[in-house]
Amino acid sequence: MSQIVAYRYLITGQVQGVGFRPFIYRLAQHHHLIGWVQNLSGQVAIHIQGLERAILAFEQDLLTIHPPLAQPVIAQRIPAELAPINNFCILDSDATTFTQVHVPPDYFTCDDCLNELLTPGNRRYRYPFINCTQCGPRYTIIHRLPYDRPHTSMANFPLCPDCAKEYHDPSDRRFHAQPIACPICGPTLSFYQADSQLNDTDAALTATLAALRQGKIVAIKGIGGYHLVCDAQNDETVLRLRSHKPRLHKPLAVMLPMNFAETALMEQISLTAAEIQQLRHPARPIVLVKKTAHFALSPHLAPDLNEIGVLLPYSPLHHILLTEFANPLMMTSANRSGEPVLTDNQAVHERLGQVAEAFLHHSRPIVRPADDSVFKTIFHLPRPLRLGRGHAPLEWELPYPVAQPIVAVGAHLKNTVALAWDQRVVISPHIGDLTSPHSLDVFTQVIEDLQQLYQVRAEKILLDAHPQLANTRWARQTQLPTQAIFHHHAHASALVGEYPNLNQWLVFAWDGVGLGDDGTLWGGETLYGQAGAWQRVGHLRPFKLLGGEKTGRELWRSALSICFEINHPWRPDLDIPVELLHQAWQKNLNCPQTTAVGRLFDAVAAWLNVLQVASFEGQGGAYLEALCDVTHEAYCELAVYRNRLNLWEIDWENLLNPLFDEKMSISQRSSLFHQSLAQAMVTQMLAIAQDVPIQQIGLCGGVFQNRYLTERVVQLFEKMGKKVYLMQRLPCNDASISFGQVIEYIHLNLNFPNSHNYENQVNYVN
Repeated sequence: MSQIVAYRYLITGQVQGVGFRPFIYRLAQHHHLIGWVQNLSGQVAIHIQGLERAILAFEQDLLTIHPPLAQPVIAQRIPAELAPINNFCILDSDATTFTQVHVPPDYFTCDDCLNELLTPGNRRYRYPFINCTQCGPRYTIIHRLPYDRPHTSMANFPLCPDCAKEYHDPSDRRFHAQPIACPICGPTLSFYQADSQLNDTDAALTATLAALRQGKIVAIKGIGGYHLVCDAQNDETVLRLRSHKPRLHKPLAVMLPMNFAETALMEQISLTAAEIQQLRHPARPIVLVKKTAHFALSPHLAPDLNEIGVLLPYSPLHHILLTEFANPLMMTSANRSGEPVLTDNQAVHERLGQVAEAFLHHSRPIVRPADDSVFKTIFHLPRPLRLGRGHAPLEWELPYPVAQPIVAVGAHLKNTVALAWDQRVVISPHIGDLTSPHSLDVFTQVIEDLQQLYQVRAEKILLDAHPQLANTRWARQTQLPTQAIFHHHAHASALVGEYPNLNQWLVFAWDGVGLGDDGTLWGGETLYGQAGAWQRVGHLRPFKLLGGEKTGRELWRSALSICFEINHPWRPDLDIPVELLHQAWQKNLNCPQTTAVGRLFDAVAAWLNVLQVASFEGQGGAYLEALCDVTHEAYCELAVYRNRLNLWEIDWENLLNPLFDEKMSISQRSSLFHQSLAQAMVTQMLAIAQDVPIQQIGLCGGVFQNRYLTERVVQLFEKMGKKVYLMQRLPCNDASISFGQVIEYIHLNLNFPNSHNYENQVNYVN
């Protein structure tokens, strides 16, 4: 007879909030093993005893047939003493162990729950809070770990007898499903419109659908915050929303019914196989896809753009609304432009009462906001532009441990924060632009939340070198030690942080403006080396920004500045005092110097009269990308030369005459601009390669959200045999800055262990 043995396992990885302990319970029963499983606040401990061959089979199944959302790793397997037990059980969680906490993201509605949701007669039919161990909210309802119901915003919803039976039944898929609920014991909906109020869930759903069919704008509370929702085919309603929000031009996303592939919608948008796969990803992100000539939804959803953001239902409430409305719904975050999404019932009434004409609330509190993630296919792969619900918090293993816990506070725009300790870093969901008190409140809340959830207290803060940013000022008020990281070094380090085994990079860091180590505003940088030891080896020809920060919205200022620079005639069709502005430019009155490619895009948009004044960041560049004629391959050769600082400079001057040549269409001129920049990058790379060996090329910064430019650049470099790397897990824009600050800090201390005054370091190039 085989001998009875015992083993103790320690399981790490994604084992929180994914039904892992119930799975282990059932697996042990299947293999006729006894013991226990226990949550250790991020890890799972298993004591298992029985026949050796049964334990080996148990171990194999643990790694191969685990729940779809779980990602278990066996961190430890050691022999154990036989325990005086005769069954297998789930022990109460141990809240004292916080060594490997993993906070689960929010999950989409699984097929089993969706089937129950849409089946008349099921006790959860049409119940918008249905969930099980494989789906439902996590990150947005957790107050603290371990992940147990009393530690979530479901704590105030006692289970009814039927739900309690499911929760305690090992054979039920809701066994230990912490957010479990039903119409008897769970959260409810309420509907508000004018002076009327409905507190019955079914009645609230019916009233919401009626309001949407009547062309009303409804603020609807979801998993991570509110959305403003209306009929995506109703031009008048979409325009009314734009006017009242106000969101004059920024594109609005559309939620499609689950059966969109079998409808006429497929004729209106062009979807690749990769984009369909991304739409159906468990995180259910917004995916930017190309419109077709048959696009029949409201043209005001994404005016002057050739792509639109689409997503599929991910919550039970969305499934009910889309199934019964039976047409696409416009769905945009309920916030003021650039701010985090709103989560509080009363705050939505107060801050968006002039926009929403009805409100659908629910009674489950949202502990922290999580906006929708956004992806765009660039060079065959979906690339994130914003990480939120379902994708964040994003956890990463660092190449080296940090000496002390640190928090990196990121950039001013598209802000995220990162918490790093030991050899781990966690990047927060998208927070937004730190331009309002509400944004700063959420920024500070997220920093505190991450530290509380992971039971780590930061002892140092990493910040942007620009002294006037809101998050920089916040950091300096904390009394904690700080270390500044230059913006474009952080961009480059975020990119190489995704590829830690490569070195000797040539990185093009192109975006809007960020403070450089020479005190000027960078944004068209070519950096050589590796994290912690970047050398600036090239950049765009600098020009002055007429009006400083105003150029971010008033694109004509960048255009006029460049024309002043080379005495090129151009007078915008605007009521502006050109002569007075020229005098201010000559006297350097609020005219900081920049090398920003983003501002060059703005100038071109203004010269072509595509856009003079932007209503959202990056609008000029987005419009130029949409205008490109893909059949037009002409380009203008831009000069690349060594300047007096021994840096290789791309000169934009040769662009102006062809861009003002009205013999070409605006689309052809936009294409010429993109093609010229791509060719100039190749010319600059070849010049730099005369001085240093280049092993691989990286592209980072918000400019490379531009599909047309990025794909052309990659094609040109790869044709020359050069491998090009783009961001894959994090956005290439400022959302990756917090991660880049951590990577740069780690390598800076490896390369220069005695350097603690990074702000005062000068260019590494002689």
